[in-house]
Amino acid sequence: MPGNMKIQNRYTLLLLTSALMAVLSAAAHPPSPKVVIGYCGGYRGLLNTDTIDVAKLTHINYAFVNLRNNRAMLEHPKTDTVNLRKLAALKTRNPHLQILISIGGWSWSENFSDAALTDTARRAFAHSAVAIIQRFNLDGVDIDWEYPGRPGEDGNVYRKEDKQNFTLLFQALRQSLDTLEKATGKHKLLTTATGGFADFLSTTEMDKAQQYLDYVNLMTYDFYNGKIAGHHTNLYTSDLYPSAHATENAVKAYLAAGVPASKLVVGIAFYGRTYQLTPGAQKGPGDSVVSQQYGKGYTFIKDSLTNQKGFTYHRDKKAKAPYLYNAATRQFMTYDDEWSVKEKCEYVKKQQLAGVMFWEYDADLKGYLLQTIHKHL
Repeated sequence: MPGNMKIQNRYTLLLLTSALMAVLSAAAHPPSPKVVIGYCGGYRGLLNTDTIDVAKLTHINYAFVNLRNNRAMLEHPKTDTVNLRKLAALKTRNPHLQILISIGGWSWSENFSDAALTDTARRAFAHSAVAIIQRFNLDGVDIDWEYPGRPGEDGNVYRKEDKQNFTLLFQALRQSLDTLEKATGKHKLLTTATGGFADFLSTTEMDKAQQYLDYVNLMTYDFYNGKIAGHHTNLYTSDLYPSAHATENAVKAYLAAGVPASKLVVGIAFYGRTYQLTPGAQKGPGDSVVSQQYGKGYTFIKDSLTNQKGFTYHRDKKAKAPYLYNAATRQFMTYDDEWSVKEKCEYVKKQQLAGVMFWEYDADLKGYLLQTIHKHL
């Protein structure tokens, strides 16, 4: 065999070997999957865990655990204990599933400022939260403080010191979780649900807080546009009305504030919001609002309202947001559907974000949107 052919064959063999090594390495270290976090509402009573498609979820956040006297507590122990045991049992169907307790929420955030105010209070709260996940053999704690340093529900306590204490609360929680982690040999998660609006960052230190967190779940829904009708969970800003609210804007703001993309989780709404518009309303978005309310879940919207009962389906292609408008009743309904969820999933992948979360599971029991997430994420 001529010398140059031997060299060529050796070179080819080297290329093939390198290619094989790359394939084996990729198989041994697959890309990290995107998280799919579903909030399940136990505040209403017993959960039907048989309906939960655990194969399409990576995490379940149990909503909610209350906070009183600087302690995390089960507000409805008879049903909460049953729910938490049933959720933990779901791991027999998906061993990789992780279950967290979510503390607070809109209705139970009034005492966070007090619990975060001093070292003693923070430690007491952290120990009580970790005791709950230890009792039920769960995987972590999610904090849904609405909101540090600013009003949330009427009557909530808030202080300017919340800005620094928000960070210190996570530090205390992380220390308690680390102790449990050493005892069990399993990583315990610490996450938070945060406002999907840029001004949330002015009363927090997310660049410092994020070092203690595994994920930051952006509540990129319930966008409020004052007396102007607009989308409540749009991906991009709209040309149909003036507003700074959009999922993309929130993501950019958090990135600029120092939260890594690998920790940011985009929120998806499994429910709609309904606006009653003034008599002069013409189209929905941009019209004046008389009142608004929490709307129906997506299964009902898709099966019973879309292009039915006077509601006409529309797409805001710029905002990547669907909506329904009823000209006769002057009702405007804003929500996520399969099209907008696909767009959000593609955005998450393109921006290399951690994944998606949604509120809440029971709003789409037929699984239209979860199936879309599973297909496109």
